[in-house]
Amino acid sequence: MKIGMVTDSLSHLEFNEMLTTASKLGIEALEFCTGNWSNSPHIDLDRMLNNREHRNAFISAIKEQGLSIAALNCNGNQLHPIHGKEHDKVVRDTIKLSSLMNLPIVVLMSGLPGGSPTDTTSNWVVTSWPPETQKILEYQWNEVAIPYWKDLADYAKSLNVKLAIELHGAQLAYNVRSFLKLRHHIGDTIGVNLDPSHQIWQGADILTIIRELHGMIYHTHIKDTWINKNICNKNGILDTQPPEFAYNRSWNFITLGIGQNGGEQFWSRFCYELRNAGYDGILSIEQEDVLVNAVEAVDKNVNILKNSMLIGAPTWKPADI
Repeated sequence: MKIGMVTDSLSHLEFNEMLTTASKLGIEALEFCTGNWSNSPHIDLDRMLNNREHRNAFISAIKEQGLSIAALNCNGNQLHPIHGKEHDKVVRDTIKLSSLMNLPIVVLMSGLPGGSPTDTTSNWVVTSWPPETQKILEYQWNEVAIPYWKDLADYAKSLNVKLAIELHGAQLAYNVRSFLKLRHHIGDTIGVNLDPSHQIWQGADILTIIRELHGMIYHTHIKDTWINKNICNKNGILDTQPPEFAYNRSWNFITLGIGQNGGEQFWSRFCYELRNAGYDGILSIEQEDVLVNAVEAVDKNVNILKNSMLIGAPTWKPADI
């Protein structure tokens, strides 16, 4: 395993300063956001695609700091009834760039359609009643998501790129069941970008999820969630307040070591279960704690991961008797 970082975690730093800081903090690999829901502070997607000299200089600058590229990330909503085509272009351009750079994984989300052909906004169904919810889901899956993802997976496969879907709220694939439904129709070109933070606030057990997704985890984000029981006990877990209202929210993204009972012990078990489930790759820190300085938060996350992750290959074997 290696320690990575989503470079948007240090979005306030320009490219070269970000590289220097990441290297000093002990980061080994970088995940670059190419657009859609990121303003892409550290990579110019169009220029990287169309200018080989710029692309080579970009890669060289990263290598000079002793770093590598973990993956490209194009999180957005390519199934949105209005903005979907715009987001889809970024997704496909990112897949193309990933192929040009010999990067095997692109990180993205499933997307979320509207509830009908005439909707102008996405519709996240999280209950089974009233009955119209089932008609919405049938439309979203059968008429929009499955046809789109079959086509996208074919495109990615033609370029030898696999797609790691982040299971996130307000997405059609947001938990294990919905992801497995999509994978059943699409195949193993798609896997999971395991971000524990989103499953934690949904009330799932992340260690159980890792075991359930054996062989299907293609990438991993490192981000924690703290459940504020003072709020949650009276309002429940769903919360539509923006992140900056952390004091009054039911849950918040938080720096490692604070959110889960056991702190470092929890993350050691997390890493152990990842290896047991067939994942031994990048642990990509995504800093979204609104109460902590970004550099300080990344530093704290790195220190915990250094003591938690598994680095060397297993050496045990039974005695030759």
